[in-house]
Amino acid sequence: MAINNDPQPLSDVEVIKTKSRYLRGTIKESLADEVTGALYPDDLQLIKFHGTYMQWDRPSESERRKQKLEPLYSFMIRVRIPAGVLTPAQWLGLDELSSLYGSGTLKLTTRQAVELHGVRKRHLKKAIKGINDTLLDTLAACGDVNRNVMASANPHLSRVHAEAQQVAKAIHTHLSPKTSAYRELWLDVKPAGADHEPIYGETYLPRKFKIALAVPPVNDTDVFANDIGLIAIVEKNELVGFNVAVGGGMSCTFGMPETFARLGSVIGYVPRSQAVNVCEKILLVQRDHGNRSNRKQARVKYTVEKLTVAGFKAEVEKRLGAPLAPARDYKFKTNNDAYGWQQGEDGRWHITLFVEGGRVKDAPGYPLRTGLREIARAHQGSFIVTGNQNVIIAGVSEAAKPALQALLDEHGISAHQQVSGARGSGLACVAMPVCPLAFADGETYLPSLMDKLDPVLAELGLKDVPINIRMTGCPNGCARSPLGEIGFIGRAPGKYNLYLGASHSGDRLSTLYKEMLGEADILAHLRDVLSRFAKDRRQGESFGDFVHRAGIVKA
Repeated sequence: MAINNDPQPLSDVEVIKTKSRYLRGTIKESLADEVTGALYPDDLQLIKFHGTYMQWDRPSESERRKQKLEPLYSFMIRVRIPAGVLTPAQWLGLDELSSLYGSGTLKLTTRQAVELHGVRKRHLKKAIKGINDTLLDTLAACGDVNRNVMASANPHLSRVHAEAQQVAKAIHTHLSPKTSAYRELWLDVKPAGADHEPIYGETYLPRKFKIALAVPPVNDTDVFANDIGLIAIVEKNELVGFNVAVGGGMSCTFGMPETFARLGSVIGYVPRSQAVNVCEKILLVQRDHGNRSNRKQARVKYTVEKLTVAGFKAEVEKRLGAPLAPARDYKFKTNNDAYGWQQGEDGRWHITLFVEGGRVKDAPGYPLRTGLREIARAHQGSFIVTGNQNVIIAGVSEAAKPALQALLDEHGISAHQQVSGARGSGLACVAMPVCPLAFADGETYLPSLMDKLDPVLAELGLKDVPINIRMTGCPNGCARSPLGEIGFIGRAPGKYNLYLGASHSGDRLSTLYKEMLGEADILAHLRDVLSRFAKDRRQGESFGDFVHRAGIVKA
């Protein structure tokens, strides 16, 4: 049973969860109400646990209000895909569902999941059932539970990568909610008995919970941005265990200095056999000690700050019944994807394709969605969503490689579209016009900004230099903007705070450089700093390291 150690009253969401009957609420009645395209207010909180958020078309809101119409509501459905691995049939299934019920595109997320956007309430149940028919689901893709478990993107590269993916799947299964409400509401399966949540309890967690695994030297899951980060320790080509980091999180709230981005703190090492158990025990500490009064202070990072790192570690060890072993040596070099063809230990080939903003769509001269659909119809391996919003076509035999390359060529799809190193290292959240939290554009704006920045990079001889750029429409950090060597956080339409100096490997946060910049000022400031970088950088020095060494920003 969860413990509320805070003497303050429970937040409204905690009260809603308490009364929800294990996440049922009045969702069934909300879905049946044809008077509105929205759900009842309390159900808007509960529906997140089932993998969907309500959004609306914000540009049309004013005109619709004049016509005495409610906002044009729709729903985002997030599909939970541990380690991001899909079969070609599942890819085709999601692609078809997007055409039937959504916007006709797929959104690849920064947590290796897939989202369908623009689903109307009347289609919500059909879409979620269709997702389950592909043997995927949306349960716990959102909400105050453990969400999609990430792992270094390609389990086919080596045995170590495959073992890390197996651990991610085991954590995913162990920490999935056990409520029968999901199957009852969306699949019409009657409960077999009374509900019971042996790990979460009836009020679940104080806030969302995120876990990622990474295999050094590549930190492609941004492991320190998670509530739990598991860093693979490899000896003699064997995955022997994990260093454990706790308390990472990228979100904050403007005007509230008591909220902040934080990197995870490494508290020790566990053997591989204890990875699932240590994740459960860390989750239990958060369940029992997390803030259930103030949701803006309810993430694990604030619990770590309240208890101290040593105090949090002691709580974990108390539940483990043994101390954690000292952390072992490791080194990260990058958090980017490697585009193009790679060959795994088993001789099979894998190609990583750049997907700008994670949006799988057909654009003039670049029919990416159609091309991937045709590949999925012929491919015998797997599709993998990366933590950098890209896609890997994995497990291609030597014999099948020419045919797959021919399909890519036929649709004009290159591994990275000949983009600059900075564009190819960019992440962006959905933001405007549909996300209700956004102050500014994200995914819809970053490509046009890069169209103007790319000539500057080429002029300065930096076209092929990878520079991590992260853009979010608000400070909630969905695209991990505090980990951008160049980071943008939206403040108002067309205005962004500019941050500089995160490390290229994801182990140092960026620092605020300038506030409330429009496009002209963004380009002017970046030209100045990039010019200095081009002139004075050392051999192999990353942009983030340079701006610190040059004193442009301080940690």
